[in-house]
Amino acid sequence: MSRVAVVGSGPSGFYAAEALLKSPSVEVDMFERLPVPYGLVRYGVAPDHPRLKLPALAYERIGVTPGFRFIGGVKVGRDLSAQELRDAYDAVVFCHGAETDRALGVAGEALAGSHTATEFVGWYNGHPDFRDRLFDLSHDTAVIIGHGNVAADVCRILAKPVDELAATDIAQHALDALAASRVREIVLVGRRGPAQAKFSDKELRELGEVSGTQVAVDRADLELGAACAAELEGPTGQGAAWNMALLREFAARPARASARRIRFRFLESPAALYGRDRLEGVVLEKNRLEGPAFEQRASGTGRTVRLDCGLLFRSVGYKGVRIDGVPFDDDRGIIPNRDGRVISDASPDASVDASVDGSAVPGLYCAGWIKRGANGVIGTNRADAAATIESLLADLVRQTRPARKSDADALLARLAGRGIRWTSFEDWKKIDAAEIRRGAASGKPREKFVDLDEMYAALD
Repeated sequence: MSRVAVVGSGPSGFYAAEALLKSPSVEVDMFERLPVPYGLVRYGVAPDHPRLKLPALAYERIGVTPGFRFIGGVKVGRDLSAQELRDAYDAVVFCHGAETDRALGVAGEALAGSHTATEFVGWYNGHPDFRDRLFDLSHDTAVIIGHGNVAADVCRILAKPVDELAATDIAQHALDALAASRVREIVLVGRRGPAQAKFSDKELRELGEVSGTQVAVDRADLELGAACAAELEGPTGQGAAWNMALLREFAARPARASARRIRFRFLESPAALYGRDRLEGVVLEKNRLEGPAFEQRASGTGRTVRLDCGLLFRSVGYKGVRIDGVPFDDDRGIIPNRDGRVISDASPDASVDASVDGSAVPGLYCAGWIKRGANGVIGTNRADAAATIESLLADLVRQTRPARKSDADALLARLAGRGIRWTSFEDWKKIDAAEIRRGAASGKPREKFVDLDEMYAALD
């Protein structure tokens, strides 16, 4: 019987476990730094999108599959090393995602009032890492840098009436803060044009449906050049074409009185953030698109405008985090790999999926965002994880690495000796039931524990 460690309990981790458990000769231990599972599904999906949380039902079935063991509250790289995992398991699959936001790299980015989208999303979703974050919602204007689905989520939560959020699983501290919000204008800024915006049409449509909110688009911004028009007509342009239709419909709406306004700006990049003691606004450089269709890039023109705001979120991409002892590509924010096999040294110009330089590290694999970068939807991770596990199982058959030096039970005993209390899947079900009981009291599907001590107290 082979035993495989999966690091991370988000979608890619559970899909990797699912693929592994189809083999009758494999058992899986899943390590998660938090006491509770599901990662992005629990802490990344917006509270007003409950259908996107439904994959957790499939993960629950995986969690009770014979041969599967959940080990929560254990951080690889802190509580145990990657080498200890390699010694105790026949293979290790890293599925810990992209945990940090990419920086804008401009002056003033660290001013109070300037935040990452991840902080805000984690805060309103009750993530223990972000429960104590403070967001000053007393300002009239908030700016979001980015034209993707996370940016749309941040915008929608800022704009949506609180009574529509009250019946969701949004964290109570966020609900209370949003109830007192004075934000009236939310500006979504993108460095490229409307044809290149990365919103899904569903997310974009929802922004136009927020109660009591006016959506503003300048019609002049929707005039497309030949290259953009060609992109819409191409075989992969359907999504962009749908977005353009929605934006044109937004632009045609008559102005009306509303509690809040969402405004789209295109072909602008942040050049600097300004303010004395805290954020007072952002300098935006006007861009132009250069290059042929499907290869267009935004280039600065040198012309700038100032946009006053008291709150800013950046949502311009995400990067993985290095684990000591595991190869890592700092530029791309991923573990270098070939077909999911971790490689020791990659050419910086090589594609993740290409035949790259470097040799495979025996027994180490990766899946999900830490493998390919932060792209795709939750379901994208299933095929991605299955491809990695296909490589892993083929290597197990060929016995491409030495026998284990230790075993998993000895490793868990070592954790206990270090004073680390790890949680099982049965423990998670107790926490889950307690959260559902807490939510029922206020008409919510659940009220998450936002404090780790509270989670552990629910087990006693």
